[in-house]
Amino acid sequence: MKLNILLFLSILALLTSCNGQTSNKKKNTDQFKELLVKGDTVKDLGSSIMVVYQDKKNIYWFGSWETGVYRYDGKTFTNFTTKHGLSNNRIDEIKEDKFGNIYFNSCHPNSTIVKFDGHTFTTLTAIPSNEWKLQSDDLWFRHSYEFENKVYRYDGITLYELQLSKPPNLSNPFGIYSIYKDKKGNIWFGTNPVGVCRYDGKSFEWITEEDVTEFRNEGANGVRSITEDKNGDFWFNTEYRYSIYDSVALKSNTFYTRHESIGGLDGKKDSDLDEYLSTVRDNNNNLWFVTYRSGIWKYDGTKITHYVVQDNSKDITLFSIYKDNNGDLWLGTHENGAYKFNGTTFEKFTP
Repeated sequence: MKLNILLFLSILALLTSCNGQTSNKKKNTDQFKELLVKGDTVKDLGSSIMVVYQDKKNIYWFGSWETGVYRYDGKTFTNFTTKHGLSNNRIDEIKEDKFGNIYFNSCHPNSTIVKFDGHTFTTLTAIPSNEWKLQSDDLWFRHSYEFENKVYRYDGITLYELQLSKPPNLSNPFGIYSIYKDKKGNIWFGTNPVGVCRYDGKSFEWITEEDVTEFRNEGANGVRSITEDKNGDFWFNTEYRYSIYDSVALKSNTFYTRHESIGGLDGKKDSDLDEYLSTVRDNNNNLWFVTYRSGIWKYDGTKITHYVVQDNSKDITLFSIYKDNNGDLWLGTHENGAYKFNGTTFEKFTP
């Protein structure tokens, strides 16, 4: 009988212990949930949605120039601003590392990069350095729109503030307006007003032809977007396309060969549509170009198609184009929220 009583008490203690562990686990989980930053739940996006990004979990992030960033999980909009941990309510870039951390970059008035790990916002401190490296997992960020020749490289531990050397035979100060990683892993920097530079981990190569920025030193917008077409040629503007280390270039021992392209975005040789703010290649290998006031232009390699983007029958000002995980196209605008392509036209995003 005593043996049975002892056995019963042992089992009871074990069960109590297990329940205690379960309770503790639940308590720890509840505490973990409480660490999450709670943004403001809102009904819709703000008006100035400049950049769009979809992360690995298919969550959408909409960066504003006025009201911080919006998170959309398919059901709810959550707005994060400086009161939740952002250092600035203007968002110029959104990027993600291999661990799923999200980074928000504000290039104006002071360059700040904030890391969001899903729980808290942390502002990264940059260290001036000459640690130029090319590592596959590094993130590259713009420094600012000022003519300071600077760029950021983040290796997951340290944010390096690097200064890009001026191109040969040019003493102009310049700003880095765009950063692009090509199919081979090289990093390209689009500048204003001295062309484009490629860094392959060992050396820097420049393309400084006058036509790269079209109107250098005359109020040009600079190279704000870089992309590759289906043939591997690079597009820095619409007047020409550039083959890098093709057979012609190799024979002449040069870095690139310049080819005539579509002229202006409207396909005309003499056109005022020579510059664009953003471009993307869709899943069908079409190139899409965003202009500030003249809508969207699609080039399929042969034909050019114009898409007007309007609100209440009035043309709106555009900023960026983005391709999400499903291949759908999105627009960031200055004053009209986000737009999404429905296969025929771009319509305002109102879920």
